[in-house]
Amino acid sequence: MRARKLVWPLALAASLVLPASLAAPAAAQPPAAPAAGCDPTRTEPVYQGKVPSPEQVLGFELGERPVSAAESDEYLETVAAKSERVVSGTLATSAQGRPLKYAIAGRPALMSKAGLAKVRREAGLLRDPRTPDALAEWITKRGVPILWVSGNVHGNEPSGTDAALKVLRGLGDREDCAARAILDNALVVVLPMQNPDGREAGTRQNAYGFDMNRDWFARTQPETDGKLAMLNEYPPALYIDAHEMGGTSYFFPPNADPIYHETPEQAIGWINGLYGASMAAEFTRRGIDYFNRDVYDLFYQGYGDSVPTSGFHAAGMTFEKGNDSPYPEKVTEQYLTQWVTLSAAARNRHRVLTEWRQMTVDAHDQGKAGELEPNQIYNPPNEVVRQVPDRKVRHYFLRADDPAKREEVRTVVRRLQRMGVRVEKLVRPLTVPDFKPYGRSEAGTTLPAGTYWVSMAQGRKHWIQAMLNEDSYTPFPYFYDVTAWSLPLLANVTGGSSGAVLRQRAVPVRTLPAPRPGHEGEAPKIGILQLSATSSSARESAGWLRHRFDRDWKLPFTLLTPADVAAGELAGVEVLVTPDGPVSSAYDALGDAGRTALQEWTRGGGRYIGWQGGTQLAARLGLTTATLSEPTSDIPGSLFRVKVDEDGPLAEEVGGTVWNFTAYDLVMKASSGVAAAYPDADSPDWFVSGFERGAAELGGTAAVVDQPVGEGRSVLFAAEPNFRALTDGTAKLLYNAILGPDPEKEAAPRAGATAEAAERAAALPSHELPIRVSVQAGDAAEAASVLRSVGARWAESRSGGVVHYVVDNPRGLPADHHPFARRLPALIEKAGITPVAVTLP
Repeated sequence: MRARKLVWPLALAASLVLPASLAAPAAAQPPAAPAAGCDPTRTEPVYQGKVPSPEQVLGFELGERPVSAAESDEYLETVAAKSERVVSGTLATSAQGRPLKYAIAGRPALMSKAGLAKVRREAGLLRDPRTPDALAEWITKRGVPILWVSGNVHGNEPSGTDAALKVLRGLGDREDCAARAILDNALVVVLPMQNPDGREAGTRQNAYGFDMNRDWFARTQPETDGKLAMLNEYPPALYIDAHEMGGTSYFFPPNADPIYHETPEQAIGWINGLYGASMAAEFTRRGIDYFNRDVYDLFYQGYGDSVPTSGFHAAGMTFEKGNDSPYPEKVTEQYLTQWVTLSAAARNRHRVLTEWRQMTVDAHDQGKAGELEPNQIYNPPNEVVRQVPDRKVRHYFLRADDPAKREEVRTVVRRLQRMGVRVEKLVRPLTVPDFKPYGRSEAGTTLPAGTYWVSMAQGRKHWIQAMLNEDSYTPFPYFYDVTAWSLPLLANVTGGSSGAVLRQRAVPVRTLPAPRPGHEGEAPKIGILQLSATSSSARESAGWLRHRFDRDWKLPFTLLTPADVAAGELAGVEVLVTPDGPVSSAYDALGDAGRTALQEWTRGGGRYIGWQGGTQLAARLGLTTATLSEPTSDIPGSLFRVKVDEDGPLAEEVGGTVWNFTAYDLVMKASSGVAAAYPDADSPDWFVSGFERGAAELGGTAAVVDQPVGEGRSVLFAAEPNFRALTDGTAKLLYNAILGPDPEKEAAPRAGATAEAAERAAALPSHELPIRVSVQAGDAAEAASVLRSVGARWAESRSGGVVHYVVDNPRGLPADHHPFARRLPALIEKAGITPVAVTLP
């Protein structure tokens, strides 16, 4: 115990002198309890009049129409300037230079610099498992939880912003008992707008085409990174993320299965029993239509509800209001859920703080014992289809002895550190009797000095497992998003885990700096061919690539359209990169002139690089001998180890294997020029992180081909190598394809083989973010009946006793805005079908 005290943070050591040193005299007593009988929503608002109304500042009341980004900022700053209960700031600047404004509201005694520092310090103590129980109990009796309200992470879902501003006005100026109950018992952070660029453009994504409700753990976007930096400064016990969806109903939790196994039970208790029940009671009383336990899960660790929950032990909650409703109604109901939830948290201040503290203690104790939480079903009659292995995990290790992977390893470490994870480095070699490398069997191993060590005996244990896992252990075959996201696998770095009790010598690692962006050597003249201006898949894939070029590699490029190619604008371009997108419409848009120009440019010495739709386009133009076919497997978004040709130019600083992100991608076969391939399914090298059914069909097929085309070259990926700009391992293959040397020349492709590839590619369907349903053959008739009942149109295929339905989604709508996608899981369950997989766009 004495040795442990020596390494405690100075702030913690200082705080142990006297509990009174934590508080200003006015805060020595517990906050005032909410007045008995004070109803949060039926209490008539009473305003002091210090804060001007929205109409006085903006010329209209909140809810009459969506505020602009500038109007939101103006009103937020007005409230902060006029109210002694509110302070404001800017937590980030968007890609297009717009500020992300926030406000903090609370009782005036907490709004000083010292008062806010006290709240942050007390939150830090409660989140530290080393804090003595007596001190933690003292804080829970007198402190306040930090509650976040955020909106508009999707730019075309505006009503959460206006509702959050309405909440802010109430906290800043109301003096009735309902407002006082929140102010006296909480500190509220209001972030009205998470995506100002998308709001101004009316797009779901931000300016780089990112769905920022998928970017939370990778933090690639400045908007997300700044938000998480502030969340670490003001760690939430509640995080509200207000969205919109199709229809007119309202969704709030409880969530659908699956729920990630490392989700603390106390947080689920809050979400379901405290907040969900409070909102259900209010909506029922008012006769407002709502639903829950459907569509929106808590699984992928990149959402605005899952990351606050596993990373901060908050009650992270997604709220969704149907966007077919009149705008005033949307704002009213968004405001209602926000105000009811804040009120419930304030009424249960002591419980929230006590259980928030207990989650940290439980996480530390689980990590010390090496216990992973099991998979559970929260919505019977669903059943667990895959359980978390019964294996102790007390430690994770990241090897740092490969100079080629130095920056990737440091990026993983930095991401952990910036979420409060303690990372240390071995100062001498360590023999580990049960070391399990990622995707390999346990074996005795001696790890060298300099290896990064992450103990699971930390308050952030849930987050450590979420980020360093070998597999997500998907419990239930329904997928609202991807099923694999392990940081070491995404970065293609070497590491593994151990459940042994070890005696290691290690030193703490200071927070590592961000990697320096840029590329080595001269850059060729690069063009990016975006296959469509309107397709969601094309905008995202090209946007992720633009971000990688602009922010990480500092590579200049020219953005081209099919019309530009037809007009002769390939002249001078040396490397053409064609991301995903709808190939059929792009092929037509190129016309004869554009198609001929692309063929002649490549054969004349150009380097064509493509993936997914870009690969299909190359095949249709005869730029490869590889053949493409529709998958018969179910792979909703998983990581596969693939073998890399170490003698080829793509392998530079990659090595012999890489983890390839795959999501219902075309199966690619080639007899020559295979730069990366899936191992045989019965090989020791075969390993999949995430969900798959029937993936053995990929065994022995190509992941990347690199082939000569006349005097030029085509490098084609079957899957997205730069998925969400977070697959750093395969992004290095792409980097080498762009900047690396040509491979040794091979014989030119045979005309017959090229013609075959083009013919097969032309026959492939061109789907835009389809809905996928796979069932056993015996359930096919019922499944087809369900699809017909909602007016779906689909393509059908059969393989291995499984029937696959690929449902057309020509507008590329996400599930929450699709006219029937979000209803399918419930309809399938009602029909008595146990699906093989249901994947929503």
